[in-house]
Amino acid sequence: MRAFDADPWYLAAMPKQKNAAKSPKSGRFVLGSNRFAKISEVEGIKLTPAMKKRANDARNKGLTAEEYRRTIIRSHSKG
Repeated sequence: MRAFDADPWYLAAMPKQKNAAKSPKSGRFVLGSNRFAKISEVEGIKLTPAMKKRANDARNKGLTAEEYRRTIIRSHSKG
C-alpha cells in the first residue's frame, strides 16, 4: 500500500491533465476556432457572421496567417 492510498483527502481517481496542443512546426500553442470563440466571448468579443464567414473562407482557401491578416485589414479599409 502506498502512503497516499491511506490518506482520506487524496483522490485516487483524479483526472489526468490534458496535453496542450502545440504546432509541430512552430512549437507554439494552437487554439481551435471553437476554443478561441469561447475565450473571446469571456472577453466580451462576439464574432459577427461576417467574421465567421471570413475565417471559414480563409481556412478553406488555405491562407497563411499573413494572408489572412491582409484579408482582415482589407475588409476594414475605407475606400
